[in-house]
Amino acid sequence: MRSIAGTRPFFSSLKKLTPIARQPPRYFRFYSQSRMASITVHNSLKPGPPVPFVPKTDGKISWYACGPTTYDLSHLGHARNYLSNDIIRRIFQDYFGYEVNFVMNYTDVDDKIIIKARRQRLLDLEKEKSYTPEQLRELVSKAFQAYAQSNLPLLVTQGQPELDENNYQARKDAAYGQVLAGGTLSGEGRPGDAEAKIKMHLNNMDSAAKSLQTSSGFDGAEDILLPYLDSLYKETIDTSDQTIFTDLTQRMEKAFNDDMAALNVLEPTAVTRVTEYVPQIVSFVEQIIQKGFAYEADGSVYFDIGAFEKAGNTYARLRPESRNDKALQEEGEGSLSKSSGGQKKRDADFALWKRSKPGEPYWPSPWGQGRPGWHIECSVMASDKLGDNMDIHSGGIDLAFPHHDNELAQSEAFFHQCGKGEHTWVNYFLHMGHLSIAGSKMSKSLKNFQTIQDALATTYTARNMRIVFLMGRWNDGVEISGDMRKQADNWENTVDNFFTNIKAKLAEVDAPTDGVKYLSLTGAGNSLIEDIEQAKKDLDAALRNSFDTPGAMQVILRLVRNANIYMNDKAKSSNLQPVEAAARWVTKIVGIFGLDATAKPPYDGLGWGSSSATAAADVDPQTAIKSYAAAYEKVKADVQSLHLSASSIQSALEHSPDAEFAEVEKSGEKDVEKLALPYLRATSRLRDELRAVAPTLASEPQIKQAVLALSDRIRDYDLTDLGVQLDDQTDKPSLIKFVPAAKLIAAREEKASQLAEKAKQKEEARKAREKAEEEKWTKAKVAPQDMFKDDPKYTEWDADGLPTKLAEGGESVPKSQAKKLKKDWDRQKKLHEEYLAKFGGKA
Repeated sequence: MRSIAGTRPFFSSLKKLTPIARQPPRYFRFYSQSRMASITVHNSLKPGPPVPFVPKTDGKISWYACGPTTYDLSHLGHARNYLSNDIIRRIFQDYFGYEVNFVMNYTDVDDKIIIKARRQRLLDLEKEKSYTPEQLRELVSKAFQAYAQSNLPLLVTQGQPELDENNYQARKDAAYGQVLAGGTLSGEGRPGDAEAKIKMHLNNMDSAAKSLQTSSGFDGAEDILLPYLDSLYKETIDTSDQTIFTDLTQRMEKAFNDDMAALNVLEPTAVTRVTEYVPQIVSFVEQIIQKGFAYEADGSVYFDIGAFEKAGNTYARLRPESRNDKALQEEGEGSLSKSSGGQKKRDADFALWKRSKPGEPYWPSPWGQGRPGWHIECSVMASDKLGDNMDIHSGGIDLAFPHHDNELAQSEAFFHQCGKGEHTWVNYFLHMGHLSIAGSKMSKSLKNFQTIQDALATTYTARNMRIVFLMGRWNDGVEISGDMRKQADNWENTVDNFFTNIKAKLAEVDAPTDGVKYLSLTGAGNSLIEDIEQAKKDLDAALRNSFDTPGAMQVILRLVRNANIYMNDKAKSSNLQPVEAAARWVTKIVGIFGLDATAKPPYDGLGWGSSSATAAADVDPQTAIKSYAAAYEKVKADVQSLHLSASSIQSALEHSPDAEFAEVEKSGEKDVEKLALPYLRATSRLRDELRAVAPTLASEPQIKQAVLALSDRIRDYDLTDLGVQLDDQTDKPSLIKFVPAAKLIAAREEKASQLAEKAKQKEEARKAREKAEEEKWTKAKVAPQDMFKDDPKYTEWDADGLPTKLAEGGESVPKSQAKKLKKDWDRQKKLHEEYLAKFGGKA
């Protein structure tokens, strides 16, 4: 076997890992090392119930996670995968106390990357050309027909006239109407990925048809032009300068990292990139060939499944039922690989190295210029960082076959030793369930996705998204529904309100809110303490059961509800220590789950981390409380302007919060909430005194109205705009709560909207009553003798004005009809008498 310059033996690349992210110290552990063996985990290598988790090295875990293919923005499906990885990793590290060596790759060489980068370059070049409107229209028309031919063949069946923007709509409805109506192409079963792909292609065609109809040129037609231009000019692209591809991958890698940071996903211990591993990949492939498990064919190298199995190895251990699925095999090989080399021995053999065609990036190899296959990349990078055996390999369930099965096969082939049986490269394979949209997995290729950036900007917070995924098992598929979102919102609001209330009550009595003074409270007679101990046991059992986060979330919710009951019990609420103990334990667990982006291990705080405290960590305290002090001064001046003589008001005005603030500042406190409390207490006291004095001002209604208006303004505007909520209490000072200002303002606006709607409905009801009353008396003015006289259906009437003869046919009024008319006449008589009694004979 020839070697090439720059290629080094694979094992020479193994080096000591330099961690990117700090590992947690051992004192974060909740339980002793001896209890770790009781953890169980769903292992895709052993289908069925969870199996005991036993790492290679006691207290340490080696873990490789498949990272993103950096060709587009990440979507909610990726969030599902990487958040689930992150949650399990955090539980291992911060709950069970393992030291986790977490390695993740970036796939920056791949067919999808090549296609997107190349097509975008070709489109940019095409836009630089000088086209007449007619020429541009002809280009788009040809792309329109080619796109339909490739992706929607029912639109261009033989014998039909040429497809254009005018006959497109009718053909679309005839060929794919059933799919558009929510059915399947075959007419049987439920719609899935195939139907989602059809809808995606039709959307692209819709946009292009509109572009043709309006002569919009490139606008609206890009999705159909990209593959068409690629088919014409792909071989003209000079790929010796690989920046055409790296510009895209580096931009998308940064976007991915920004998304992960926004979602509070921990950084990997180490990251790898395919472009940095090509020489090692070549060496890896060479060794597989030398061992007889791969062969070269016209510049490409393929894995020999037959030889691998003949040597006593097992192929497709993760998904044996999929090993002959040609669609999955083709997807795993990539769309550019249909003519990438010579004849394979068998269709299932997969590429380790691909001969590069014109328009594709390339690197030197013993087999000519080429590029790595998709599956080999992870095998080489994972083995380089973690060696010939690792504890955990993880990724999305859609990667199980062929990607992960092929990874296993080629890695076990590389490390295979004759006579020693099958090599175990991975001990536990963790597959995250995928996210579905209307029965189809969320996928870039189906364009049925919402990017993480868009989701965080419009419909989710990072915490809320994480809660949604915590509500489901990590290895189950999930389809986000309105009910699921509501359940997550309710969980978050319940826990958030609990934290807000206990912090407010502790601040009210100046209780300590730092440290873990009460975390180990005992007392068999205290039901809440018993609830805490039970919650610890239940949560531990849930997390040991393959990281059962739905069960864990219910444990937390149950304890919070019990703590709320205790806190609201007047007979018990004077002792807040058990509630604080519950809150601190919940704080620790939500910190471990990654629900607090501001918190760090060992999560000994109280409540969600205060964003204001984080922001103020390096801010001068005087600057940090400026807005709170200003609000107090404004309220103080407005109270003084009322010239109230009550001694309680004067006492509140004379009290200055400056001295109390100075003491807090002197202590070195940096939490804005604690720094602001002296001014908020003083403001709240002024309002409380206003409310107390208002009932004594009955003889001065204007002053009373001004006092109540100022009291409402302080609560609903001055403090709400600062993110402070006041809860009125009987015979006690108002309770001061810190709540996000946006939440309080939204609630205020919602309340105002409801009041406006109520007033509107009341006014509409009043007008409707007035109209009905007017119509009633207008009708009542008519005497019963005259009520039928102007009706053209009748020609004769009796002395009381009741009809006796019909106009049509000259016949007498039938008895049944006459009976009904008499009832109407009697009602009108009664109504007219009411009118006369009320208005007399007035017109």
